[in-house]
Amino acid sequence: MTADREEQLAYSEQMAAMLDETKRRHKARKILAVLRHAFGRPDLTGLRALDVGCSAGFIADELALAGAQTTGVDIDEPGLARARERFGDRVDFRQGRGEALPLPDESVDVVVLNHIYEHVVDPEAVVADIHRVLRPGGALYLGVGHRHQLVEPHYRLPLLSWLPQGAADRYLQVTGRGEHYYEHYSSRPGLRRLFAAYDLWDYTAPVLADPAAFSGDDQVPAWMARVPQRVLTAAAPLAPTYIWVGFKGAGRPAGPPLRVPPRHLSG
Repeated sequence: MTADREEQLAYSEQMAAMLDETKRRHKARKILAVLRHAFGRPDLTGLRALDVGCSAGFIADELALAGAQTTGVDIDEPGLARARERFGDRVDFRQGRGEALPLPDESVDVVVLNHIYEHVVDPEAVVADIHRVLRPGGALYLGVGHRHQLVEPHYRLPLLSWLPQGAADRYLQVTGRGEHYYEHYSSRPGLRRLFAAYDLWDYTAPVLADPAAFSGDDQVPAWMARVPQRVLTAAAPLAPTYIWVGFKGAGRPAGPPLRVPPRHLSG
């Protein structure tokens, strides 16, 4: 745990994007498209799903609508109150920390960790506890930003996440965006180490190659579908967000062949 970081206990109150239902549900459709391909099945019926960092519950609700028995966990009590009010009949929302998830060992089939690791105090502990609750053969969906993204997504400032803490704080102050840069991103090698306990498959290039099929067309331009496979695969590490699936134990995507297939990162 990093001693100088406090938990973001009401993140939905600070970040309006967490309450943007249209964008959150579109993001959920991308998550579901990747998971359907990874599992090789049309929906999540019969599976138990966990959304870590669920906030106001839109992604968790989409998991439930796709057939999964779904639990959402967060420390964001205002967000959870909104989620329970709207979706409590479909989703079991629980207040809890990612380092100590309120679930038994090996009790879920799929976990979603979407743009969360940079916000938590102890990402290694969160990833380890997700591994604890995930069943063998289960899958962890990862939407992860990285340190070398060209524009930092929370403050829309170029190269902010590249800087050491003191310089990042000064950058925010000079630009009038804030006093302290809270988020901590890892490099691509650092992310590989963080999720080393999982058998990782990279879906970034497949989503770029077919944004309509993976509901990525809100952010990926249609012309990307015409870019050659080798170019997309080579360019995927430059994408601002990596889309990975990590299986607990040896695994591989079970969906049909894609023009640009998922790349195996482990081993």
